[in-house]
Amino acid sequence: MKILVTGGCGFIGSHIVDAYIALGHEVTIIDDLSTGSLDNLNKKATFLHNDIAHTDLPSILGNSCFDVINHHAAQINVRTSVTDPVLDARTNIIGALNILLYGIHHGMNRFIFASSGGTVYGEPKEFPITEDFSIAPSSPYGIAKATFERYLSVFAELYQYKSVILRYANVYGPRQISKSEAGVISIFIENILHKKVCTIYGDGRQTRDYVYVSDVVEANVRALTNTAMTVNIGTGEETSVNDLVDILSNIAGHKVACEYGQSRAGEVFRNVISPEKAGQQLGWQPQTVLKEGIKKTYEYFKHEGTHTK
Repeated sequence: MKILVTGGCGFIGSHIVDAYIALGHEVTIIDDLSTGSLDNLNKKATFLHNDIAHTDLPSILGNSCFDVINHHAAQINVRTSVTDPVLDARTNIIGALNILLYGIHHGMNRFIFASSGGTVYGEPKEFPITEDFSIAPSSPYGIAKATFERYLSVFAELYQYKSVILRYANVYGPRQISKSEAGVISIFIENILHKKVCTIYGDGRQTRDYVYVSDVVEANVRALTNTAMTVNIGTGEETSVNDLVDILSNIAGHKVACEYGQSRAGEVFRNVISPEKAGQQLGWQPQTVLKEGIKKTYEYFKHEGTHTK
């Protein structure tokens, strides 16, 4: 297949590019390197250094016809979306629409979208969250993700392509950067390795569902050939920030130094998503236990160095 991966030099996107190329697919990357890195670039991919919100994508992409577009380019920080919602919307709605319309006008068959199971649902009263729950985002970031999901679904009916929406839990693993609060594991590891204090916002009891990047990659591989769908990509297990500190203390071999700060606007207190539908429709299940994944991530940053930008 000919595949376009937006954000293909970023944390998740670069791992997906590696997997697609290993399977023999022809991959093109478009990335403005705002959060991605050339260190992550697969040399077998065609690389285009540009912004997805550019007004003339055909001139950049050369009117190429891709079988699949895998869209991972995004403004990734919830706090930034609160302080600068226009910037967030420019990338996460306008830029995403730009890529989608390019694909539609150039005959793509499938569009895979990295959405957010951590934000589009807001904070419901029951857990784990399933795909049947109401969409009720509490941040501009979540609003943008949910909005583009609707565009995808409407245009899929109009133009007859397959829309695959993967609602990620909090993804972690090698190559992650600390530009997003969703990167708390990489932020803490960086601080530990540099002997800095880890800041916990709130009382540390807030929970998230942490899914390892290789498991997310597998979902994107399966999404190449399965039917259209919207599924959660998470573990169904919630872990508090305080629990993360305990796990990292055991891995580091000493008590991690922490301080507590004020909670941050736009963040939910509790989030855990059910992977059951992904198992049924995508044949996907998470494989990596949290402690094992965090240890792999810690060893990566310890030996490769932190990649904060």
